[in-house]
Amino acid sequence: MSGTKAADPAALACASAGSGERPMRADARRNYERLLREAGAAFAERGADDVSLEEIARRSCVGIGTLYRHFPTRQALLEAVYRDQVETLARQATDFLSWESAGEALHAWLRAMMAFGVTKKSLNKALLETIGKQSELLTSSGLVLRQCTAQLLERAQQAGAARGDVQGTDLLRLVHGMMLACDYSQSDPEQPERMLAMVLAGLMPEPADGPGTAPSEAPAAR
Repeated sequence: MSGTKAADPAALACASAGSGERPMRADARRNYERLLREAGAAFAERGADDVSLEEIARRSCVGIGTLYRHFPTRQALLEAVYRDQVETLARQATDFLSWESAGEALHAWLRAMMAFGVTKKSLNKALLETIGKQSELLTSSGLVLRQCTAQLLERAQQAGAARGDVQGTDLLRLVHGMMLACDYSQSDPEQPERMLAMVLAGLMPEPADGPGTAPSEAPAAR
């Protein structure tokens, strides 16, 4: 574990988004945020390929022209939703880092990652087919998620609330694997939570005497 001070997750996410855009009027900002929110919800419900832009505009209570002013193409909307959700996760990570219980903060982060995975799964497929794995969006977003996970894990390890031999990449791959295994099937909606509970139990540090060993005997009185 490194002793260097890590970057703030939210600041890292904002830096990856760039700062060259002109500020929006308040009403335009509200429409923009509503479109992102409704698009993210629709993609989570049915997948990024099965929701029309007209439906997203209707759900957002704006005209299709307003949607196109903010997002000239479907691709622009997909990228904006993905980036917005990563930035939201980074802000959550910053909040979790202030929690008194480092173990509870790590558990909350993994649950947030699972929730993100619902939308991320369909968005990932669409983005990989268009901009590719090495694109700025996917590489910078991956960096943010790795940084957040590493900081929360290291804090939990220092507090004795997580095993010292676990790495951040282990947790990211476990969450990804759980998402693939569960596929959020409606036939067993409780499965993701059960699997996450097993992962959280496996993160707990082992007793000092090790698994399966009997407690040491008290020294004999002299």
